[in-house]
Amino acid sequence: MTDFGLDLRDAEEMIESEGTVGDVILGVLDGETEPEHWVRNVEYGNVLVLAVEGDLNERAGGFAREVKDMGGELTHFRGFLIVSPPGVDVDTEKLS
Repeated sequence: MTDFGLDLRDAEEMIESEGTVGDVILGVLDGETEPEHWVRNVEYGNVLVLAVEGDLNERAGGFAREVKDMGGELTHFRGFLIVSPPGVDVDTEKLS
């Protein structure tokens, strides 16, 4: 069998640095959590799935502009606000 010369010692680091980083965070957007908490999670590369309790504009007003300015996305879907970090797109094509 032929030796392909693969060096797998650094493969895990390369995959992690080039792939998606972060977690999917489930939460409730009810005004109890400081807006900075949500912004910090998006900065860390996390995707937020937040159940909206109350007026969406009022609840997300404290962090929506900052997330958009950093290149993140906010998508409202069936009572949830999906907040993604820069580089993570929310594909809504199948909704139409």
